[in-house]
Amino acid sequence: MLCSRLFSVIIGVALGFSQAAPARAENPAALVAAASSMKFVFEDLAPTFHARHPEFRVQFSFGSSGNIFSQVTHGAPFDIFFSADMTYPEKLAAAGQALPGAEVVPYGAGKIVLWMPSALALDPRAEKMNTLQDPHVRKIAIANPKHAPYGRAAIQALKRAGLYRRVQSKLILGENITQAAQFVHTGAAEAGLIALSLARTAKMSALGTYWEVPAADYDAIRQGFLMLKGGRNPEAARAFADFVSGPVGREVLLRYGFKPLPGDAP
Repeated sequence: MLCSRLFSVIIGVALGFSQAAPARAENPAALVAAASSMKFVFEDLAPTFHARHPEFRVQFSFGSSGNIFSQVTHGAPFDIFFSADMTYPEKLAAAGQALPGAEVVPYGAGKIVLWMPSALALDPRAEKMNTLQDPHVRKIAIANPKHAPYGRAAIQALKRAGLYRRVQSKLILGENITQAAQFVHTGAAEAGLIALSLARTAKMSALGTYWEVPAADYDAIRQGFLMLKGGRNPEAARAFADFVSGPVGREVLLRYGFKPLPGDAP
């Protein structure tokens, strides 16, 4: 089932999210489906990519990796899928959804943080996960663990800290990690376990602070992409994937807190 928002960007008004510019009619855009954790990374990269490759256009659709996986299996004509894990693109490849000869390619490892607004006068860097037990923290935003890898990582971290049962009733689930960040940014929640890539944006940094959850407290969030067979401009999609994997892409990924994978340039 293809819903009306199939190609729309998941928009968070409070965070100032905006959709990529439409492609020129004579040069169909490659449709890039990407995990919400990549929202600001790709918005940073897109102008430089288009300046260096004016012959290509890319159009983005952001959401949870699980929902994008479902859209692809139901026929969504994306050219490439940048997932927040390796599992969803590997399943698509096994189901015959990959472009002939394409394989799942890792491009970085994400991290989760505990983010809180400064107005709450609680510093997660001091009390770390124990901050979530403070009575002023009534709601904790996370991505839905059913289809968002960052949500699953948040649950693992809470369990590792021995807090999951104590705070389970406080959890509110965003459809994806961007919506979870929007919840805590707008005050719908007093705390959020969100992607480091979102916590480092200017709008989040201006209103709050974060503590980086130790990587040992959750399974590694290894993120991978896959070229898909159902797209309309695989050449442009391949050029964008190469750009993300190249020096400019790696620098931006590092800036947003994505850990390089083995074999990446330092």
